[in-house]
Amino acid sequence: MCNLISGGGMANLISFFGLFVLIGFGWLLSANRKVFNWHLVIWGVGLQLLFGLFIFRIPAGAKLFLLLNDLVVKIIDASTEGAKFVFGPLASPPGTEGSPGFILAFQGLPSIIFFSALISALYFLRIMPLLIRAFASVFSRLMKISGAESLCAASNIFVGVESAFTVRPHIAEMTRSELCTMLSAGMATVASNVLALYVFTLRAQFPTIAGHLISASILSAPAAIVMSKVLVPEEQRPKTLGVAIKPHYERESNLFEAIINGAHAGVKVIVGVAALLVAVLGLVALLDMIVGGIGLKINTLVGAEVDWSLKGLLGYLFYPFTLLLGVSPGDAVQVARIVGERTIATEVAGYQGLAEAITQGRITNPRSILITTYALCGFAHLASMAIFVGGISALSPLKTKTLSQIGFRALLAATLACLMTACVAGTFFTGSSILFGN
Repeated sequence: MCNLISGGGMANLISFFGLFVLIGFGWLLSANRKVFNWHLVIWGVGLQLLFGLFIFRIPAGAKLFLLLNDLVVKIIDASTEGAKFVFGPLASPPGTEGSPGFILAFQGLPSIIFFSALISALYFLRIMPLLIRAFASVFSRLMKISGAESLCAASNIFVGVESAFTVRPHIAEMTRSELCTMLSAGMATVASNVLALYVFTLRAQFPTIAGHLISASILSAPAAIVMSKVLVPEEQRPKTLGVAIKPHYERESNLFEAIINGAHAGVKVIVGVAALLVAVLGLVALLDMIVGGIGLKINTLVGAEVDWSLKGLLGYLFYPFTLLLGVSPGDAVQVARIVGERTIATEVAGYQGLAEAITQGRITNPRSILITTYALCGFAHLASMAIFVGGISALSPLKTKTLSQIGFRALLAATLACLMTACVAGTFFTGSSILFGN
């Protein structure tokens, strides 16, 4: 294992040790430092490393990775046909004839409708429940967590806040730690219906982006379980501990109804994403003006040159973590600003910022680009925290108080989980691998 890790140089070893530093940081902020589940942490990290090793260093894994990447790209290309029919040349991806360039509203967002319909169809055909139960079985058997939280964590690899419906009958009996895992897994992973949006944003700069996003979402599930259990350790006995439970969902009467319902759900997601971007980015800009104005006066008074923008301040906060990920020191400032921005401005803005940084030549190192891609792959931001807390509370109103109390801890766990996933990518990075080409 050491030879496989160090095959890419000292930076790979930094990424590897960064995994354990992040866990140690989480333990320092734990709600109960006396309780530390070594078995769960070892298996959680082990699953991440084994999956990373299989995908990035084993030839069969690399072939599977490229197969998935090509499959997703072809599906996304197929999804654009409907958008082109409705919106004409405005929906044509950048680089194609007649395309006006990348327009989020006409190219990225419509793909959400297609993927929502596709996932709904896969649920009806019972393919999705089988995949979810397979991952849930691995988590519950190896990490010894409850059936309910393992099922929810597995669901979040494929879907977003709607994953809570798979364990709806069990939410009322969940412990505080289980609820934290539920929230953390939701915010540390990405839903498949918005994955296409990120691919649209970065495919020109990073051809294998689709495969890496799938890989990141899978890696982040065990990472979220580890970080949530470190920050909010289990102090009770969960009702579904050692119990294999089936996903709870309402199956439509036929395939066409499933597609219709999925498309309608996709429209709601589009409205939600668009509304969040308009509101959050506008509020961030307003806060930037206020904080920046105050900061400018402070700089004048003390003769300093501090960047008081929110992006700059968050960049200072995330800078040491960026170095832990094994990012090239020359890119660390830029990467820290992009990862920090995700916390308040959503991962969509983060991926757009990464695409701009690559295009403008501010980040050129393939290693830095790859690690940033993995670090951003999650809903770990304030807006998402409100959505998950509100959505799960609506399903179980009696848990509203508990969910609101642990919301920020879950957000911290999700953020650290995304950074853990980036460490795994950095651990197995080799510049000669076709998986990391850009």
